[in-house]
Amino acid sequence: MSNLSFDFSDQCVIVTGAARGIGLAIASFFKDAKATVYMVDMDHAQVDAAAKTIGAIGIAADVSSTTDVDRVVAQVIADTGRIDVLVNNAGILRDSVVWKLSDEDWESVLAVHLGGTFRFTRACTPHFRERNYGRIVNVTSYTGIRGNVGQANYGAAKAGIIGLTKTTAKELARFGITVNAISPNAATRMIDSIPDEKKAELAAAIPISRWGEPAEMCPAIGFLASAEASYITGVVLPVDGGLSM
Repeated sequence: MSNLSFDFSDQCVIVTGAARGIGLAIASFFKDAKATVYMVDMDHAQVDAAAKTIGAIGIAADVSSTTDVDRVVAQVIADTGRIDVLVNNAGILRDSVVWKLSDEDWESVLAVHLGGTFRFTRACTPHFRERNYGRIVNVTSYTGIRGNVGQANYGAAKAGIIGLTKTTAKELARFGITVNAISPNAATRMIDSIPDEKKAELAAAIPISRWGEPAEMCPAIGFLASAEASYITGVVLPVDGGLSM
């Protein structure tokens, strides 16, 4: 049982990339904290099933599409009259060494990770400004900080999210909007695709000597999304077992 208690009663939270992994854990966390939670994912069937499981609202949308993103934000505001927290978590992998990386795989990863974070931030900002309040938490990666072989597209996208986080934090602070990010290291389906031998080698490099669980990412996000974090903005918080030290 957790020693931390979060209460997001009467607040509305959007989580992207929410049908599985870290996104599903985040959505469950906010639902348990009594928020109204909208889960966004490209996979219509999976996001609907996941949302029903935790009692949230699932919306199928492509975060790389401005039309889809604007539709989601308009629907949430029409349904609830408010958005309090935005968690930008959506992502895909198209791994390849740079000399074999296609234009399509480069563009698609940038469009979902960085483009999706930008589009949802842009779409929510007018509402946040009207209310003089908003919490944006972005999900970046160790690869965006240190790089990783075979992930030029992913690393560039995640590094871009760090730059976007810091820039929008400066632009939006005067409107009562904070923008922060976490850099997680969790056992997800993306990690599951790594061969066991390589996975063990990578885990050995983590000071805490194991992969985190998706749920272990949530308290940091919850704090950054809370009213109590009103004097914290532009921060990239590693939640990675010491990997990025």
